[in-house]
Order: sequence, then C-alpha cells, then structure tokens
Amino acid sequence: MPSFKYEIHAHTSETSRCSEITGRKLVKYYQQCGFSGLCVTDHFLNGNTTVPPDLTWSEQIDLFCRGYEKALEEGKKTGFKVFFGWEYSFRGTDLLTYGLDKKWLLEHPDLLDYSITEYCELVHESGGLLVHAHPFRESDYIEMIRLLPRRVDAVEIINTQRKDFVNDRAREYAVNYELLKIAGSDTHNSGSEKLAGIKTEQPLKKIDDLTTAILNNNYKNFVIQN
Repeated sequence: MPSFKYEIHAHTSETSRCSEITGRKLVKYYQQCGFSGLCVTDHFLNGNTTVPPDLTWSEQIDLFCRGYEKALEEGKKTGFKVFFGWEYSFRGTDLLTYGLDKKWLLEHPDLLDYSITEYCELVHESGGLLVHAHPFRESDYIEMIRLLPRRVDAVEIINTQRKDFVNDRAREYAVNYELLKIAGSDTHNSGSEKLAGIKTEQPLKKIDDLTTAILNNNYKNFVIQN
C-alpha cells in the first residue's frame, strides 16, 4: 500500500524570524527528502515574527502570508502540496492551527486581544483544528508550562528539534488525556538530522483533507533519518 508523507510543522524565513530557509527552498528541500507535501506554520503575530506591529491589520496579514505564498508558488510547479497554517503563541505556549485561511485572519482584526482559551474556542467554532506544539519545552522566557487538554485536538509528541525527555512527557500527556498524537519537524533550516511528520494511504489535496485525516485518526506518525 503506497503512503504519502507530509510535514505539518515548518517555518519560513520570510515570516518567522528564527527561520533560515525561504518558502521556495523549503519546498525543494522536502521534495528532495521524498515528501508529498507540507504545511507552512509560521510564527503568528504574537510570536517570533518578522512582521512589524505598527502596520494596519491587513498589511500585517499580507506580510504574514508571504512565506506560505512563496512556498505555494514553488509547489505548484511540480504538484507538491503546500498547505496553510500558523503557530499561535501565548507566553511560550504554542498552538499549531490548521483549517483556517487568510480570509479568516483578515476578518478577525481583534485576534491578538483574545485570551488563549478564547482563541481556542474561536478556532473550533470556525472549524479549525489545534495541535499543542512541544508542550513541555522549557526556556528562560517561558514563565510556566500550560496544558490545555480540553482545548486542543492533538498533542505534538514527536518534535525532532526537541530532546527525548520533552517528547516523552508530551506523549504521556496525550495518552493520559486520550488526545491525538502528532509528529512534526519544527523545521527552521535544511540541516536537520531527522525529519518527522504524518503519512496517509491517500494523497491530501487540500487543508480540509489534512484536518479530516487527523481528526479521524487516518494517519501514522513517522521519523526518518535525513
């Protein structure tokens, strides 16, 4: 049975300040690694973004979508699928958000005024999906670890940029609360020793296919040596 591999946690240098790889190069990199597609999940405006905060909301969203749009243009050349998402941040708590689009962002200019629980409610009311990324990551700027088991759909239990301890705690969290388990690479460059993602038996043609596959548990996590 053929399988199709997808990265669902990746950042572009156009939009994520911490990334070293452009949207176009990101697509070429994953094509070379045998993937069928990827979801660009750049840091949102409340995270480590390149977007200046003193612009109008529409200007900020236009700039925020640059990395994804460059990746999408590149993917269309060869049929490589590129999906849109983002990594929403609240004081170090990061939520990968899928199933919504640029139009939805433009329609919510007060999005940064929401609390994290209000954000989760709004995303779900709008038909989106939330994955808690690297929930046990620690850093000097993270004041506390927040867990939102009743607010998210899934937990990132494999992040190839994190230590085994962090991933193991995330897996225990997902198991204890019976949450879906997701793998991703959290890619910021083309030098990762390992890549991770989800694989499906059927190709994913649009973002709704991705969210449906996850919610219906019609996927398997995988890790490959790069």
